[in-house]
Amino acid sequence: MNLPSSMTLIEITEPGGPEVLKPRQVPMPTPGEGEVLIRVHAAGVNRPDALQRAGQYPLKPGMNPIPGLEVAGEVVALGKGVSEFIVGDKVCALTNGGGYAQYCVTPAGQTLPIPEGMDWVQAAAVPETFFTVWANLFDMGGASKGQRALIHGGTSGIGTTALMLCREFGIKAFATAGSEEKCAAVRKLGAEAINYRDQDFVRVIQDNTAGKGVNVILDIMGGSYLNQNIAALGMEGRLVMLGFLGGGRANDVDLLGIMSKRATITGSLMRPRTDAEKASIAEQLREYVWPVLTAGRCLPMIDKVYPLAEAAQAHAWMEAGDHIGKIVLQVD
Repeated sequence: MNLPSSMTLIEITEPGGPEVLKPRQVPMPTPGEGEVLIRVHAAGVNRPDALQRAGQYPLKPGMNPIPGLEVAGEVVALGKGVSEFIVGDKVCALTNGGGYAQYCVTPAGQTLPIPEGMDWVQAAAVPETFFTVWANLFDMGGASKGQRALIHGGTSGIGTTALMLCREFGIKAFATAGSEEKCAAVRKLGAEAINYRDQDFVRVIQDNTAGKGVNVILDIMGGSYLNQNIAALGMEGRLVMLGFLGGGRANDVDLLGIMSKRATITGSLMRPRTDAEKASIAEQLREYVWPVLTAGRCLPMIDKVYPLAEAAQAHAWMEAGDHIGKIVLQVD
């Protein structure tokens, strides 16, 4: 396949607001051993992209400084040792950075065929949230049929994905949201909506579970919610932290609450995981979730689509906090 010698990407010119995202022409990347080169048709926009842009997500040596953690497109070149794909395959992938671009290199183990019936935009909205939710809610959090879960930020990309998968796998879900419109969206996804602006989520959960609490909490708030989350957990409950919008440190932690409930508090970041760890998550998704997506269920909710050149506007919209579902950049 004849490929151009250069491409356009969106770089972070300096730490700051959305305006620091600028297009730049660079040489075409080349896939290394075990990698594929994807012609990107769409790329998802995620909270870690904004944190990285603002200088709040420090990168380890060797990490790609270009934002963009998920893409959908066509395989246009294969690195040495790649046998599971051929040129022309339509795929979506969890990247190690570099998704805001016309072409992106990603490990083959983090690349999956696009489920039948999905378009580029839908497929680009899958990897980051589905990898994250599966690894944290179902693997680390141990959520399973018949259990109860609390999802904070229920209308975010992570939140809507978690709620759809809870409904699919028979988990009773509660979710916090900050407006009646967002609460209505939560209810449409089959969950009990809690408006955190005028409701105490601990009380709602206790009232609706006969005081038993929830088995697992997926939290994006961090420090400001820690003691309330402990109070909302049931016996041997698991609190899994994904973010710290409410602060990265917590004071006056209710240690007795943790001990009396034999609670587990954990958390993770997706990007620092090894390629092998991400490939393992991909295989679990292929086995348990891909048949669901192929059947047309749990499809990602798309809020807005922006051209690649308008990445700054996409970030501004995400940070405004009014979106319901995923924001995607269209590349072609």
